[in-house]
Amino acid sequence: MSAIVIFLILAALLITGMPVSIALGLTVFSFLFAFTDIPMDSIALKLFTGIEKFEIMAIPFFILAGNFLTHGGVARRMIRFASSMVGHWYGGMGLAAVLACALFAAISGSSPATVMAVGSILIPAMVRQGYPAQFGVGSIATAGGLGILIPPSIVMVMYSVATSGMVVSGPNGDTVMSASIGALFMAGVIPGLMLAAMLGFTTFYRAWKNGYPRMQRASFRERWQALRESVWGLMLIVIIMGGIYGGLFTPTEAAAVSAVYAFVIAVWVYKDIRLRDVPRVLLSSAAMSAMLLYIITNAVMFAFILTSEQIPQALSAWIVDLGLGKIGFLIMVNVMLLFIGMVMEPSAIVLIMAPILYPVAVKLGVDPVHFGIMLVVNMEIGLCTPPVGLNLYVGSAISKLGLTEVSKAALPWLLTALVFLVLVTYVPAISLWLPRTLGM
Repeated sequence: MSAIVIFLILAALLITGMPVSIALGLTVFSFLFAFTDIPMDSIALKLFTGIEKFEIMAIPFFILAGNFLTHGGVARRMIRFASSMVGHWYGGMGLAAVLACALFAAISGSSPATVMAVGSILIPAMVRQGYPAQFGVGSIATAGGLGILIPPSIVMVMYSVATSGMVVSGPNGDTVMSASIGALFMAGVIPGLMLAAMLGFTTFYRAWKNGYPRMQRASFRERWQALRESVWGLMLIVIIMGGIYGGLFTPTEAAAVSAVYAFVIAVWVYKDIRLRDVPRVLLSSAAMSAMLLYIITNAVMFAFILTSEQIPQALSAWIVDLGLGKIGFLIMVNVMLLFIGMVMEPSAIVLIMAPILYPVAVKLGVDPVHFGIMLVVNMEIGLCTPPVGLNLYVGSAISKLGLTEVSKAALPWLLTALVFLVLVTYVPAISLWLPRTLGM
């Protein structure tokens, strides 16, 4: 009964168009005030202690690093490098867009930022080369979703935070701990590269079928020059992943290092940002971080209410009693998340649904890391589906096409992503092989 009341209040507030973060907070206070005897003092304490986690500090640092690189010319240099490598194939500029999205995703951690950085440069260039605008915006809007799958990923950090401290019994009665950020980052490498390859094949096939233009093959000297110009940005990938795996620093410390490194190369190496522009970058990063941290704070309170009312445990027992099994449960989760992803933002979905679904998944024998990657892929698809797909809105703004037209343009790549979702859901080794090989 408590679960029904809580979700009815939340649904009623969301229907009014209220922002998710405020709706979560009001749901908590409304339920506490009207249906429980929990003192408000404990909620005030939870507001502060809920986000008092070292891992959460990674979010503002990754946002800051991404903003320095987005405002600088790192994206432009990566696009030039990608174009020199694959531009001479069918749909060369489209393939360069997918490759550039994959490279920029490895340093930004945000899908909309990836679409904006790559799309603002390549979509107009593709139209000038004779590509239909729909082809360019469709490929970039979906490939931009790699921003939350290829590490570092802000959504992975949120999944780890949302499930941290949850100790659940597995199917054999053994205790299963929540997934670490480092393990999730490593688990996202192979799925990210695999999806990039699948999206690239879709781009190649459509370009070959429609006879779209190809670029002139770049010489070895041109490729070397493009690599030299982009190497400072590419080194950030090595610093983050190598530092975490090598044990030099934690993911949160890696985020701080990446922010400082991005500042240095943007201001003093590439000199794309002047010192007087730095406060503007800091301010935009602070605004975005404050928004996400506010969502996290309210989501932590929401999870606190769910836990205090024993709702995840009751839901877990109910689903297990249904006899769906692991396969049936994963199908149900995918369908549910795909529908929710059409109307909600990924961070909010993960923070609301992870505490509810995570205990059920573990109870049925699903690995926490595998389940986290599956959730991220669902969120990635949600970013490319109307009516609230953020990547579609960014692509629409860049290409000047309507949302309906952009949605239709993205359909071939979206179907490819759905095929990949099936693979990553039912072949856990895609997610788990690398972190297990590295002893994580």
